[in-house]
Amino acid sequence: MPSNKSVSDAPIVQFTNCRILRSHQLQREDLWVREGKILNPEKLFFDEKGSADIQLDCKDSIIAPGFIDVQINGGFGVDFSLATDDFKSGIDLVSQKILSHGVTSFCPTLVTSPPSVYHQVLPQISIRDGGAHGAGILGAHLEGPFISKEKKGAHPERCLRTFEAGAFQDLLATYGSLDCVRIVTLAPEMKRSSEVIRELTKQGICVSLGHSVANLSQAEEAVQHGATFITHLFNAMLPFHHRDPGIVGLLTSDKIPAGRRVFYGMISDGIHTNPAALRIAHRAHPKGLVLVTDAIAGMGLAPGRHTLGQQVVEIDGLNTYIAGTKTLSGSVATMDTCVRHFQEATGCSVETALEAASLHPAQLLGIEHKKGTLNYDSDADFLMLNDGLYVQATYIAGQEVWRQDALGM
Repeated sequence: MPSNKSVSDAPIVQFTNCRILRSHQLQREDLWVREGKILNPEKLFFDEKGSADIQLDCKDSIIAPGFIDVQINGGFGVDFSLATDDFKSGIDLVSQKILSHGVTSFCPTLVTSPPSVYHQVLPQISIRDGGAHGAGILGAHLEGPFISKEKKGAHPERCLRTFEAGAFQDLLATYGSLDCVRIVTLAPEMKRSSEVIRELTKQGICVSLGHSVANLSQAEEAVQHGATFITHLFNAMLPFHHRDPGIVGLLTSDKIPAGRRVFYGMISDGIHTNPAALRIAHRAHPKGLVLVTDAIAGMGLAPGRHTLGQQVVEIDGLNTYIAGTKTLSGSVATMDTCVRHFQEATGCSVETALEAASLHPAQLLGIEHKKGTLNYDSDADFLMLNDGLYVQATYIAGQEVWRQDALGM
């Protein structure tokens, strides 16, 4: 039989004394990693006659897939919707800092902006793997400008746009390029939105419904054309009404095409969504819930004045408002905080809370074969957490990229 070294010279690391989140359960078994991938120990033992080169005692930690944030506007003083000369160093800073909050991949998000901002910023966002330099970039999330004036929230009204005769060409002209774009949030009640949804979907871009006054049938039609996501459920949409539940009604709609799942983002920060609303959504459609931070440049900074794209925002505790108003504008919550709050508010299992920030966003983006799980052959992006779901260490491709110092544990 071939020896371990005939297959690969790369070292095999065995993580012991841990509980691994696999197949929706915390399982007491070891995690085996080689060359950035998760190994099947049976194949290693029986086919290769291999064994571990390094053993690491996890001291009874939980090992869970790395978190994936599909809606983050910035953080630590960096605003992804501002075209600056040092944009690349800004995105690098955020990708480095969010490692301590368990995020191993993310979609930098731009709020409604003038075309010039998209044309300057988007060419500077490149899809890349994570590593010691920071979390991986999965592609941009463009939230607007094709959204409803009535539900613009913190988006600047002067920059909003509608689809004209050549709808998809309008979108291309506005953004400049779709090369690095992963998600587009739009309002499905806008004229000609159906052809845009179809074209974006055809190009492998996830279409999300949000900042919208759509009724349920308009939302269902958008899903039939390919939309698969709802941007921050309950926020910036018509409130639930029993005769027409609007976009919220997609959670229990019987008009979703067979084999399709609608996912929905929730900002579980204790501010944007009442715990009862969080519980209602989770109980209605648990497998679609995706935790997002919707974090702005002020995340990680002291209260005061910061930016969100073209707007000035004020941070007061965990509340963020457009300056001089009571309009909520993004959050300053970190992903690990959202996971803990979600578990506390809903009383769900630890497994469910962790999957809402890992497996579900991976399924939304169609990357669950390599991210968001600890299945064999998937990317070894994972976290060590204690029982309170505080992150103790973050690993990308099997390499430790962040660890809580001994004093903080």
